[in-house]
Parts: sequence; C-alpha cells; structure tokens
Amino acid sequence: MSENQGSESKNASKAAHKVAVLGGGSFGTAMAKVLGENGHDVHFWMRDPAQVQEISQSRINSRYMPDITLSGSIHPTTDFASAVDGAEIVFVAIPSKAFRGVIREHVSDFSNGQIVVSLTKGIEQHGFKLMSEILQEEIPRAHVGVLSGPNLAGEIVNEDLTATVIAAKDPLVRSKVQELLGCSYLRVYANVDVYGVELAGALKNIYAIVSGMAAALDLGENAKAMLITRSLAEMSRFAVSLGANPMTFMGLAGVGDLVVTCTSSKSRNFRVGYAVGKGAELDDAVAEIGQVAEGIYTLLLVKQKAEEIGIYMPLVRGLYDILYGGASIKAVIGSLMMAVQNSDVEFILPRVLTH
Repeated sequence: MSENQGSESKNASKAAHKVAVLGGGSFGTAMAKVLGENGHDVHFWMRDPAQVQEISQSRINSRYMPDITLSGSIHPTTDFASAVDGAEIVFVAIPSKAFRGVIREHVSDFSNGQIVVSLTKGIEQHGFKLMSEILQEEIPRAHVGVLSGPNLAGEIVNEDLTATVIAAKDPLVRSKVQELLGCSYLRVYANVDVYGVELAGALKNIYAIVSGMAAALDLGENAKAMLITRSLAEMSRFAVSLGANPMTFMGLAGVGDLVVTCTSSKSRNFRVGYAVGKGAELDDAVAEIGQVAEGIYTLLLVKQKAEEIGIYMPLVRGLYDILYGGASIKAVIGSLMMAVQNSDVEFILPRVLTH
C-alpha cells in the first residue's frame, strides 16, 4: 500500500459528502487534499483550464504544491455551477482582491441554506470588509463560516499535526466543518466570534512582515519575543475597538496564528519582510515569492482605518514608513523603543493617550 493510499484509508472512515473548494492556490489545494483523503467527493474549482487539465491528468498542482499528489475523489473543474451544485459545504480560498468579484459573478449558483466557509485571510479595500461580510452581503441566504488558525498549507499537505478554528454563529456550520475536515493530523476547534477570528487572520500578516525584517537583521531572540507580544497587544487593541472578543486573541486564531507566521520561513509574509530586511525592494521581494502576500495590502487598509478611528498602532505605522515612506528599519526600531512604556497586556491598565 502506498503512503497516499494509507493516508486515505486511515482518514476515510466517515460518510462521504459532496463538497466544493473554490480556488486552486496553496491553501485551496491543501483543503482539497484533506477532504479527498477523508473520503469526500471534492469538486475543485479554478479559473485556469491548464491548471485543471494538469491536476486531472497528473493529480499534481505544480505551481503551488509540486511535490504533493492529490488522492481520493477530487474533480478539478472550471465549471463553477457544477462545482457548487449540491455541495454540502463550499470552501472559498480565493484571494481577497478577487473574492467579491468571483462570488458576485456566480451568486445564482449557490443554493438556499448552503454552508459557505471562507478560507481567505484578507480585507477588502472598499469599506474595510472581511470575507465573511462579503459572503453575507452577496449571498445572504447562505450559512457563513470562517476557517482560520496557524495553518501553513505546506505542513498540512505533509500531514504535520495541525489545529484550526471554525468560527460561525450557526452551530450546524461549526459541527459540519469539524465532521468533514477532522482527521488524524488536523484538529478543528470551534468559536462563535466570526469577526474576531477572521480579523486576527488578516492582521497577523502585517506583523509577520515585521518579524521577517527582525530576523533579517538578526535582532536576537529577546527582540523576536518582544515583537510578537507587542504585535498581539496591538492587533487585539485594534480588533476589539471594531467589535471583536478579546479572548479570541488568546487562542489558535490569535496568538497561535501570529506565532507561526512570525517565526516560520514558510510564511509568505515573513519571507517578504526578510527579503526587505536584507535590502531588497518591496516589489522585487513580492515577485521573488511568486504568490500573494496579503500583508502588503492589509497594511495599507489597517493603517488608514486605525487613523480614522484613533487607535494607536506603532508597529503598523512603522512598517508603513519603511515600505512606503523610505524610512530606515533601524530608525523605525529606534523610535519604537522610545515610545511610551505602558501596559504589558491589553485591557489590564488604562491606556495612556498617545499621538
């Protein structure tokens, strides 16, 4: 028995369901692999006919996962309607910049009461909308959920032990996702704070860039720990001001996701920061990776939003000054070290007003 066949048999002990995965990137491919090996009937949609043909013939997505063979009942397709028709759950792994456009184009293909789960960690430019909010606006008849957490796609496809979070108001959505995705190496925890889980997943990409720069400059382990914990304080302060539950940031979707993306060279955002820290231009660093680094776009939106609502975010402001204002990394670090020394943990001490 091959290794893939062994994985398939050990995970496929549950009843098969038809599911759809929209988006042929790294994370979409990882989820299709998990679902296929769990014994489900996976309809894997992507726009590129060449990509569909390659996966159909070779079972490999060479652009994103060249070393992984997809097993199980996985059907690559460019036919959106057939992919989502009758699917018990639709998992959406489309980049944030194209997310609304794709959903809007195919609104009529979704059925009433269908479960639609966003896998995308990003924010829409106009209106500061998260992906779950886009789904609610475009297909209000759907039951919406969000999957997020410390989930590097490359580790999931290698069956490294991983935990994730399904956030949804509807308990049926939470239990169904747990049922379909859970297996010997992927554990699915539940949360009701959809906004907090989703916003945490978007915000941490900014801080992964900062951490990549710190690693490039070899600032030391103490500095790395300081950056990660101050990042957690900053992102939770911002999110709670917009309605998120502060406790969400103590879990997998908050501190868990932040730690993995701020310490791993497998993180696209970390690699962008590392390259810039070594002297590369931003555009060159992004082009070298060849995949979307959501933190670049998220940074611009969060900086603007923080200024609008008056939330103090020195790391966001500092990173913006480095990437877009021509500031030196060392000068920004120096200014951060001179900032007001206030509460260690957010929400414990009254915050000193800063400008």
